[in-house]
Amino acid sequence: MEVYMDEKYMRRAIELAAKGVGKVSPNPLVGAVIVKDGKVIAEGYHAKYGALHAERDAFSKLRESAKGADMYVTLEPCCHYGKQPPCTQAIIENGIKNVYVGSDDPNELVAGKGIKQLKDAGINVVTGVLKPECDALNPVFFHYITHKTPYVVMKYAMTLDGKTACDNGESKWITSETARENVQYTRNALKGIMVGVGTVINDNPNLTCRIDGGVNPVRIICDSNLRTPKDCNIVRTAFEVPTIIATVSEDEKLIKFFEQQGIDVLKTAKQDNRVDLCDLMLKLGERKIDGLLLEGGGTLNMSALKAGIVNHIQAYIAPKIFGGSGIYNPVKGESVAVPSEAYICKNMNITHIGDDILIDCDI
Repeated sequence: MEVYMDEKYMRRAIELAAKGVGKVSPNPLVGAVIVKDGKVIAEGYHAKYGALHAERDAFSKLRESAKGADMYVTLEPCCHYGKQPPCTQAIIENGIKNVYVGSDDPNELVAGKGIKQLKDAGINVVTGVLKPECDALNPVFFHYITHKTPYVVMKYAMTLDGKTACDNGESKWITSETARENVQYTRNALKGIMVGVGTVINDNPNLTCRIDGGVNPVRIICDSNLRTPKDCNIVRTAFEVPTIIATVSEDEKLIKFFEQQGIDVLKTAKQDNRVDLCDLMLKLGERKIDGLLLEGGGTLNMSALKAGIVNHIQAYIAPKIFGGSGIYNPVKGESVAVPSEAYICKNMNITHIGDDILIDCDI
């Protein structure tokens, strides 16, 4: 079969896999396509945690025999019993002739064993088909399955002059509605969302996913001394949205109060009398939180970088100038009073120059 046909069917498998975003954690996103005599006879994907794996989902939709057919699957088929029986077994039983695989599975229970089982059964296996694109589906799973800690995405928004708020603290809104909507898709894709108690005190956020059909992430509040306001939105909605407060406080009265509100109070090891972020990641991993969106302020962001827990950064840069009174501000002086008064930029061009990025635009 020609290479471009391999890619065509694998790209379709990738599209199918993406349908499981936000629903399969801590499992990987996987898509599968079955082709016979140049025709797609069944498709499948892993739709939610505990449901059929992609290969078995595809087999469940067959309307004709798959004997002698080809299967395209974005991740090495599993070969062990979990919530579902091994997919290698179903592939062998259905008489598949050729299996085209995108990503290798680093799970020690699989890790080449699935491919070996298929080959031992006489099935031709081709690996590495659109591997970079298939790998891009599952950075969270690959990190979690090998480190047992969440894959952490640090997200922040700032103006072209590096401001995250006006001098008076006003920050609604730095970015456009479109950019803010994009953040909601990231919240949907990751199992947890984490902020510091300062963000809770200053902004009183809900930290929910506001897209149709979206899944609310587990909310994690880093609150070393239990300063979370008792009447804040996080506390008021804790019975509706899973919430964890990470702390080193020994105040049993406060701990009991938060637990009575439906909050999981999680004690961690101490680091300079604060929550030890590395220990927290281990404990969150034990709770099957495989991916985490860090939406904290500057203090928590720096602590996370120093702790070495950040895997990926999303920096939203708005085409605006606030100005400010900070010592090292590129545009120095009293900032505008509210974001809507910012100096607006247009006709933006972004150029990669070596390791740097040049943004040039008009005012």
